[in-house]
Amino acid sequence: MSPFRASAPFTKRWKHFRFSVEDGVATLTFNRPEVLNALTFEAYADLRDLLAELPHRDDVKVVVITGTGRGFCSGGDVHEIIGALQKMDAKDLLEFTRMTGAVVQRMRDCPLPIIAAINGVAAGAGSVIALAADFRLLARSASFSFLFTKVGLAGADMGAAYLLPRLIGFGRASELLILGDKVGPERAVEIGLASSVAEDEELGVVAQELARKLADGPALAYATTKMLLWRELDMDLSGALELEAMAQALLMTSEDHREFYAAFTEGRKPDWQGR
Repeated sequence: MSPFRASAPFTKRWKHFRFSVEDGVATLTFNRPEVLNALTFEAYADLRDLLAELPHRDDVKVVVITGTGRGFCSGGDVHEIIGALQKMDAKDLLEFTRMTGAVVQRMRDCPLPIIAAINGVAAGAGSVIALAADFRLLARSASFSFLFTKVGLAGADMGAAYLLPRLIGFGRASELLILGDKVGPERAVEIGLASSVAEDEELGVVAQELARKLADGPALAYATTKMLLWRELDMDLSGALELEAMAQALLMTSEDHREFYAAFTEGRKPDWQGR
C-alpha cells in the first residue's frame, strides 16, 4: 500500500509458517499441527517481521491467519520457549516479551484488514493473536483459552488486558483473563469475542469469501476506518470528531469517492482502486 520502499527487498520465504498471496489475499498458515501450531522464538520473530513488510506490499489487500490440523495456535511451545525462558536473565526475558508485544502492535498498526480463521484451539499467545485481528471467524471445534494464569503468569500479556475489555467489556474480560478457562464457539459469539461460527469443513470457504469481499472493496476506506477505530480508543469525543472530520475530508478527494459517484450516476458497480 505504501509507494515508498527502502533498498531491502521483501522476504521471499518465511521458514516458520506458510505464506502465500493470491489475487490480493495473503494467507498465513501456522504449520506445526503435531503441537497444535505452538510458536517458537523464530516463529514470533517471523510474524513480527512479516507484519512490518505487509503495509508496503502493493499485491496484498487483506490478510487471513489460520492454522493446520486441530489447532489455530496453542501459544508458546512449552519445550522450545517456556523451558528456555527458565535459563534467561532479565534483559533477554524483556527482549522476548517486547518481541511478542510487537506482533500485536504491528497487527493493529497494519492498515490491511486481518481475518483470523480460527480452525481449532486458540490458547495463550494464539488467543491474543486472534484477538488482535479485525475479524474472528470460528470453526465449530474452535475454542479460546487465555490461559496465562494457569502457567503462573499474568493474564495481562501481549496487550490482552488492553484489547479484551474494549471488545467484550471489563467484567467478562476479567473473568477470561483471571480464570483462563476455555471459551467455546457459541459463548465466544454471544459475548462478542467472535463474529460467526462455521462448520469445520466450511471455515476456509467462509474466510475466503470475507477476504474476497474486502479485497474487492474500497481498500483506502477500509484502511482509514481501521486506523480511526484503533487511534480513537483512547481519545475524547472532541479529538475523535476532529480526527474523523479531517480523515473524511481527505477521503472526499479520493479517486474511490469520485468513482462511487460516477458509478452511481451511470448505474453500474464501482471499480474500486484503493486510491
